[in-house]
Amino acid sequence: MRSVEDQQIKVTAAAVAPRPVRVAISEAHGLLCAEDVVTERPLPGFDQAAIDGYAVRSVDVASAGADIRNEDGDLVDLTLPVVGEVEAGSRQPIRLQPRQTVRVDTGAPMPTLADAVLPLDFTDGGRARIKVYESVRSGDYVRRIGDDVQPGDVAVRAGTIIGAAQVGLLAAVGQDKVLVHPRPRLSVLSVGGELIDIDRTPGPGQVYDVNSYALAAAARDAGADVNRVGIVSSDPRRLRDVVEGQLVRSEVVVIAGAVGGWASEQVREALEGLGELEIARVAMHPGSVQGFGRLGRDEVPTFLLPSNPVGALVVFEVMVRPLIRIALGRRQPMRRIVRARTITPISSMIGRKGYLRAQLLRDEATGEYLVQPLGGANSSSHLLATLAEANSLIVIDPDDAEIRTGDEVQVAFLAQRG
Repeated sequence: MRSVEDQQIKVTAAAVAPRPVRVAISEAHGLLCAEDVVTERPLPGFDQAAIDGYAVRSVDVASAGADIRNEDGDLVDLTLPVVGEVEAGSRQPIRLQPRQTVRVDTGAPMPTLADAVLPLDFTDGGRARIKVYESVRSGDYVRRIGDDVQPGDVAVRAGTIIGAAQVGLLAAVGQDKVLVHPRPRLSVLSVGGELIDIDRTPGPGQVYDVNSYALAAAARDAGADVNRVGIVSSDPRRLRDVVEGQLVRSEVVVIAGAVGGWASEQVREALEGLGELEIARVAMHPGSVQGFGRLGRDEVPTFLLPSNPVGALVVFEVMVRPLIRIALGRRQPMRRIVRARTITPISSMIGRKGYLRAQLLRDEATGEYLVQPLGGANSSSHLLATLAEANSLIVIDPDDAEIRTGDEVQVAFLAQRG
C-alpha cells in the first residue's frame, strides 16, 4: 500500500501551468503573471499633492511657530494670501509667487515653484488668507513624479500571483491587458448505472449524481475553470469518446465512480490505450482505492475517484486540489495545518492516514484550538451531511488508532463558511 506522501509526489509532479494568454486586467485577479510588465511612463506622472492642504514654498513658512514678536513685544502670526485653488484633475497651470499659497486637493498637480503642502490642521483653514502655525520642509506631503515607478521599472514580475494591488498598479501605469497563465481547465464526469440527474425522480436502486456537482464546486474553490460534464454512460465505447473529447480541452480530468465495483472494470477497459493509468491502494481513509494517470497526446493528469461522495471529496482535497494550486503558481498548495486538542475520543484505521471531518473551535480564554469530530468516532465514510457541517479535517497518523480526549492532533483548515 502506497503512502499518501508518495502518491502526492507522483500526482503533483504532473502539474503544469496552462499556456499563457493575454487577458484584460479586470480578469487577471488570482492568476499567475507570465511576463515582466515593464512600465513606459513614470508613476505618478506629475508632482502632486499627497493630501488636502495649501501648496507653498517651504522657505516662505520656515519661521512658522517661531517666537517672533513686533516692536511692542506682541507675537506676530505668519500669514499668507490664498491666490487660487487647484482641484484633482485640473489642467490649468498655476505659478506660485513668493509668499503666496494655493489651496490644493489630494492628487492635484502642484503649482510651479511650490515644493511642499501645508496640511489643513497646520493652518486656520482660511479661504482668502491663512495663518500658518507649523512649518514644512521641501518635499513634505508631495508625491514627486516617478516616486512609485520610473520608466523601465518592472511593475509586476513574471511568476507573481496577481492580486488587488497588482491589478491597481497595472491600471496606474496604463496597462489594460497582461499575459497570464489561465486557470487550469478541469472536466468532471460521473459514471455508474445507478446515477440519475437531480431534475429527475429516483426509482428503485437509483440515486442522484452528487459527485459531479460536489467535485465541480471543490474544483472551482481550488481555482480551476470547471466543465461539469455530468453523468456519462459506462459503456466503454461511449465513455472513451467522452473522455477523449475532454482530454483535448482540459488540463485535468476527474472521473468519479471509476474505482471499485463493475463500473471500474468498464472504465479501465474504456481508457486502455489512452496512456499511463494506475489504480493504486493508498494508505489513507476514506478513499484508499484511487486511480491516477496521464492520458491523451498532452498527457493530461486524470484522476479516478471513488463513488461515495465523502471518499471522492477527501481524495480530491488530498490529491487533486494540490495539483490545481501548483498549476496556478501557488507556493503553498496544501491547506494550512494547526495543532488542536480533541474534545472527544477518536478512532482511526491503523496503518492508514485518517482524514476525519470535524469542527475546529477556538477557546476564547486561552486562544487554544479545539476540535470536535463530526458523526461519531466510528462514523461511516459515506455520511455527506457531516462533511457539509465540517470546517476542517482531522489528520490522523497511520500509527495512531486511538486518540484520547485532550490529545493534540493535526487539523487542516477547509474553506470557512460565512
